[in-house]
Amino acid sequence: MTAAERRQAGMTVNAMDRFIDAIELAAAAFIGIVAIDIFVSVLLRYLFSASIPDSYDFGRLLLGILIFWGIAATSYRGGHITVDLVWAAAGPRGKRVIDVFATLVLLFVVTVQTAMLFDKVRATRADNVLTYDLHLPTWPFFAVAWAGDVCAVILIAVRTYRLIFHPEKLAPDPIAKALE
Repeated sequence: MTAAERRQAGMTVNAMDRFIDAIELAAAAFIGIVAIDIFVSVLLRYLFSASIPDSYDFGRLLLGILIFWGIAATSYRGGHITVDLVWAAAGPRGKRVIDVFATLVLLFVVTVQTAMLFDKVRATRADNVLTYDLHLPTWPFFAVAWAGDVCAVILIAVRTYRLIFHPEKLAPDPIAKALE
């Protein structure tokens, strides 16, 4: 449930819920930017035989940003693809234990990934890696992707906390339930 949906339902909305919604909005904005980049590049290529300078570099760098912000957006809601045969067979207490364990493993993995990505940002900046046509530095793109990964760590930590202490705040997503 988004913060706006919680307000409409008469539920309280705290700063963390607004932060979560902001991260999801940022991820959606990056999807839009990637889509516009692809659309304009194809339009220019096929209708005008022209191209955006560094279009390929921008496309791959923006796609990297989109991936890491997408991880952040799906990590809290649990909206990613899961295989839950054991979880489905477990009782309510077993399901909660599995959820907490899986979220802790995810927190560990994404935290290590975030540390490694920061090292990549640092190395890219130190090596002065530039785009091909415009010779723009690429490290800011890596830094934005890293910020998405940092947000993923924060949201997974919040999810873990809420799973353990406030499971009622993780109300099931009605759309996901309808798809099951």
